[in-house]
Amino acid sequence: MSEKIGIMVCGHGSRDDAAVEEFQSIANGLRERLPQYDTEWGFLEFARPIIREGLDKLREKGCTRILALQGLLFAAGHAKNDVPSVLNTYAAQHDDVTIDCGRDLGIDTKMIRAAGERVEQAVREAGDHISRHDTLLMVVGRGASDPDANSNVAKVMRMLWEGMGFGWGETCYSGVTFPLVEPGLEHAAKLGYKRIIVFPYFLFTGILVRRIYDATDAVAARHPDIEFVKAPYLNDHPLVLDTFVDRIDEILEGTANMNCQMCKYREQVLGFEDEVALAQASHHHHHEGIGTGIKEHTHDHDHHHGHDHAHDHEHDHSHDHGHGHHPYPQADHPHGPASMKKTQG
Repeated sequence: MSEKIGIMVCGHGSRDDAAVEEFQSIANGLRERLPQYDTEWGFLEFARPIIREGLDKLREKGCTRILALQGLLFAAGHAKNDVPSVLNTYAAQHDDVTIDCGRDLGIDTKMIRAAGERVEQAVREAGDHISRHDTLLMVVGRGASDPDANSNVAKVMRMLWEGMGFGWGETCYSGVTFPLVEPGLEHAAKLGYKRIIVFPYFLFTGILVRRIYDATDAVAARHPDIEFVKAPYLNDHPLVLDTFVDRIDEILEGTANMNCQMCKYREQVLGFEDEVALAQASHHHHHEGIGTGIKEHTHDHDHHHGHDHAHDHEHDHSHDHGHGHHPYPQADHPHGPASMKKTQG
């Protein structure tokens, strides 16, 4: 019997309809680029279809091998725990299909070029009345309780800063870790640059991207002598799609390896020593399919559990999901989530 390959694009999911639509746009782009494969997509939570439903569709189409792509920028808890846990559970329940999981988009020259073009677009639209040497670039990452993932945002910033020749570069985050956007921008405003470009290193829109832009407006109002420029996020840039295709090639070639050298679950990472060898797990089934009005599937699955989660995933929670809600050791940092309590109190 010949092998039939299908592609499953796995995303986190959002309560924001526009974010879900943008994710589906990328998945459709892959479907158009790779007509030789059946392509489906699904989310961990907050939107339909959920990952399991997308996998069901591929099985119904006769796929016997599924290449699972992670629609995630970096390998934090979602990529290391949540998505693999869902895929492994499904594979264990269906012995007629093999599932191979690809790695995160990660630090990649194509992704850096895509980011550079988004920043360049912002510079072009803002005008050339301020030189690059008088401009500070602020790259904003999502933020995670995984220091390796957070450090990757800093590397993206450095490569953009050095490659594009800005006067200075800084990094901040939308949640979990530090510095958050507002204290990060307040610090940047003290450095004496005439223009600050704020670039969200995000794939899709949503609550967090809007919060980044709102924080930019708040800091800009306090510093009218500095020009603040809001750059667009990555979205469906062609080079992003190229990177997804590369991840498929890696699976097929057997070279889809994550970076384990700095992984807090495998090595004694400074400050995170007690998280080595934590069990891989996901709790996202509590929120599967909840959130948006966009639905592609109508069948439901029952899940029985004895505890509730009432928080919104897209806020500045002090932990990453999965692996037992292990507490983030720097949750009380004055420039992290604690800073939001000060501004809101």
